[in-house]
Amino acid sequence: VQLQASGGGLVQPGGSLRLSCAASGRTFSTYITGWFRQAPGKEREFVAAITWSTGSTYYADSVKARFTISRDNAKNTVYLQMNSLKFEDTATYYCARSRYSSYLSGRRNDYDLWGQGTQVTVSS
Repeated sequence: VQLQASGGGLVQPGGSLRLSCAASGRTFSTYITGWFRQAPGKEREFVAAITWSTGSTYYADSVKARFTISRDNAKNTVYLQMNSLKFEDTATYYCARSRYSSYLSGRRNDYDLWGQGTQVTVSS
């Protein structure tokens, strides 16, 4: 299984971007998919996660009400719609596969497969 994140770019504060995480492999949609981000000099932090079966979601407080995670089962793709972007959202965004299918977690150690990352820069 491989994960391919895309959709990053340069956006002004208050703008929007949609990230995509496409996966190959038949078992990908069995497990929860999450998004994390890492800014320069900072730890990688949890952003959002979604279950494939029910579409249940879990968000970090810092992005709640601004970001929306969704999935397209037919395309084996998870999306992260990011609205009202702030300077502090600047980071490399990674999608990852959880070890679990129904336990929504924000812990890095609960994710065992990572994509290559896509850069999001919020700047005026």
